[in-house]
Amino acid sequence: MAAPVVEDGTSFADLALRPELLHALAALGYEEPTPIQREAIPPLLQGRDLLGQAATGTGKTAAFALPVLQRMVTDGAASSPQALVLVPTRELAVQVSEAMHRYGRELGARVVPIYGGQPIGRQLRALEHGVDVVVATPGRALDHIGRHTLRLDELKMVILDEADEMLDMGFAEDIESILEQTPEQRQTVLFSATLPPRIDGMARRHLRDQVEVKIAREVPPPGEAPRVRQVAYVVPRAHKPAALGRLLDVESPTAAIVFCRTREEVDYLSDALNGRGYRAGALHGGMSQEQRDRVMSRLRSGTNELLVATDVAARGLDIEQLTHVINYEVPSSPETYVHRIGRVGRAGREGVAITLAEPREHRLLKTVERVTRQRIPVEKVPSVADLRARRLELTRGALHESLLEDDLERYRVVVETLTDEFDVMEVALAAVKLAHEASGPPGDEEEIPEATFRPGRDGGPRRPAGRDGREGREGRRGRAPAGGMTRLFVGAGRSAGIRPQDLVGAIAGESPLDGRDVGAIEIADRFSLVEVPESAAQDVIGALRDATIKGRKVTIRRERSDGR
Repeated sequence: MAAPVVEDGTSFADLALRPELLHALAALGYEEPTPIQREAIPPLLQGRDLLGQAATGTGKTAAFALPVLQRMVTDGAASSPQALVLVPTRELAVQVSEAMHRYGRELGARVVPIYGGQPIGRQLRALEHGVDVVVATPGRALDHIGRHTLRLDELKMVILDEADEMLDMGFAEDIESILEQTPEQRQTVLFSATLPPRIDGMARRHLRDQVEVKIAREVPPPGEAPRVRQVAYVVPRAHKPAALGRLLDVESPTAAIVFCRTREEVDYLSDALNGRGYRAGALHGGMSQEQRDRVMSRLRSGTNELLVATDVAARGLDIEQLTHVINYEVPSSPETYVHRIGRVGRAGREGVAITLAEPREHRLLKTVERVTRQRIPVEKVPSVADLRARRLELTRGALHESLLEDDLERYRVVVETLTDEFDVMEVALAAVKLAHEASGPPGDEEEIPEATFRPGRDGGPRRPAGRDGREGREGRRGRAPAGGMTRLFVGAGRSAGIRPQDLVGAIAGESPLDGRDVGAIEIADRFSLVEVPESAAQDVIGALRDATIKGRKVTIRRERSDGR
């Protein structure tokens, strides 16, 4: 077979893949390896562990699937899987499984997806008949391991795909439990779109002498909206400064530009932000060049974290550390929107684009969506409870990173002398309290009123969803579920270590729902209540009946009239 050649001279044939795989790739129309495939396949074929940073759409599925199939024994004798692929959602489990079927068709590869929302009997039969590769969500994999229907003793490879998403969904403990039961000499592969400290910690624990591959996001063609997380919030004008402050607290940008329409608005907002404790600089056409240079120098050096600017003043600026672009209002021109948010979509940089829309600006936002051909989800402004939870998570993350990275030995004498008088947990709690209070000013207690778009000729308002599909709310007892939603009782709560992300992760991983479909969540000491769409309630109950949350089976049913 004539092997197509790419710019650097590498072809699929040059990667020393089996003829059956080359035939399959040619039949599927794969003409050349992507960068992640060129970088990852050779070391994986050599049996090396690998830590890869690559986003969806870069070809990473083939980057690990082809080496798995290449190294697979295909005589049909093996009854236990030779490779296990862990993924965050059922949709990805199906997608990866289908891809591996296509690539390994000529090899007779037996690939089985395991996830919630599918009759477990079908999965049991497939595992009983023998399988080469299992693609699973962590919760369902752990369930089968507990049933002794998924044996891991013959595993050669374990792949963690979209590891950051799995951790965000609360699967960390499940993943650790699974890895503890795999052979010590396995080959381990970890792919993640981002590499926060907790991913680095997981790699340190489970990868040995790994190869590291980092593939930047593809730069979009000129004129197209960049690949950034885009979100809008509906906020009454009087509450915009408070809402902006709340979002900045929750998002914690490294550096951000807040775009305003007028010089007067820039001056007012920069003063308001500085009054709230943020380090903000103003930039507009009424400033001298010396003033502009001083503002930019403070931003680039990290002295300032925010730049409040007009479009004209910010034209031509390229700030390397920029992570967030915030539209203080919906731009009247879609081209302006694209130009603004493109500042965090360059040269592989990831970023966030936030738009504060007033209730009357529905049609403007719809126009932007139509021109950019991208949906901009509308979410609810974080509550005070969300803010508190986010600040605690930032404190936890900072402490975790310190435990992994810092030399803490010189502080041992402090702990040892205090533990003569106090319990070690009390000492730790006091230290966390001091670290938390030192990380920033106490949060505001102002609840920002919820707002919706006013109906216009192009359609009615959208109901804003909670952050990540849920509210971090306290005190919802006694309130009826939102329209079209019903509340489910889950027989585990705070005393079992249950967190909102654990419930969202279990529902998204095991049922037909996406995390964004989950509504309000309340966690009590011994039980939890979670809102789901009425139409999917029975599916969720059925899917979670045989699943585990935080490693334990729990009762799940509709909430009774007494709130339990």
